[in-house]
Amino acid sequence: MNKMMYIIVAFILVLAACGTNGEEQEQDNAHELGTTDEVSYTVKDARGVDLTFEEPPETIISILPSNTEIVFELGQGEKVIGVSDTDVYPEAVQNIEVVAEYQNINVERMLELDPDIIFGFDYGNDEMAPLEEVGLPVYAIDGASSMEDIFSDIQGIADALAISEDGEALVTDMQDELEEIADTVAEVDERSIYFEISPSPDIWTLGTGTFQHEMIEAAGLHNVFDDVENWFGVSDEQVIERNPELIFTTVHYTDGDPLEEIRNRAGWESIDAIVNNELELMPPDIMDRPGPRIVEAVRTLAETAYPNLF
Repeated sequence: MNKMMYIIVAFILVLAACGTNGEEQEQDNAHELGTTDEVSYTVKDARGVDLTFEEPPETIISILPSNTEIVFELGQGEKVIGVSDTDVYPEAVQNIEVVAEYQNINVERMLELDPDIIFGFDYGNDEMAPLEEVGLPVYAIDGASSMEDIFSDIQGIADALAISEDGEALVTDMQDELEEIADTVAEVDERSIYFEISPSPDIWTLGTGTFQHEMIEAAGLHNVFDDVENWFGVSDEQVIERNPELIFTTVHYTDGDPLEEIRNRAGWESIDAIVNNELELMPPDIMDRPGPRIVEAVRTLAETAYPNLF
């Protein structure tokens, strides 16, 4: 029996075994793969809230930039009809109506737009309650503290849009690229880094339990504050004592040059990074947002720290 005949016979046997449930099983499988637009399905968001759809959403509002980037990276950007005022990427968001500003979600306008789904957030303060009280369908994610959380958010959003396979493919591509970067920096003499996310006088950095810390490690770098958890404030003395080889910052909202401000801090002139002029202003949109561009962020960190390897 040739290969094609074997496949045909096997397929007939499978259909026979399924009996009258064959069509239902085929529809179920199609939904699991994110390819159906005929079968209702239910997804659960980060709060444990279930949302049921009779068909995949065709109109989307996203009020968190990282969610918006995920939706576009999944190829669903043309469905987005509303965003927040902090959305800047991709460029297409500039042509989409702003329906949410900082601490001001325009519930009335969202009701008028009547989206099939709203991708929102849950930071433990019941932020999405005003939307749900008027019957709007909200899928919320919580704050990502690891790369795995980001992968989970991507998959969850893909599931909600009934494109599960696309979510799996995107996550796999990201993981593959991260492995390539890891291989490139595997043999480096690890350099130490202080990563600043808030400027003087209230200096803040990050430690373990943050996705940025994992990005730093993935780039072959040593975070000088890896003995502290989460995002936290530090003193001048603490940074001086840890004497990092590199100082990277995402601060971009201060007057003047943020790197020059760091160079001129009292006592910091003795830090190796200052002595050797190893200070870098990093792009905040890719460094601070838990979305698909974290791979670009890791590559940027690694290329900046080890330019001879790339």
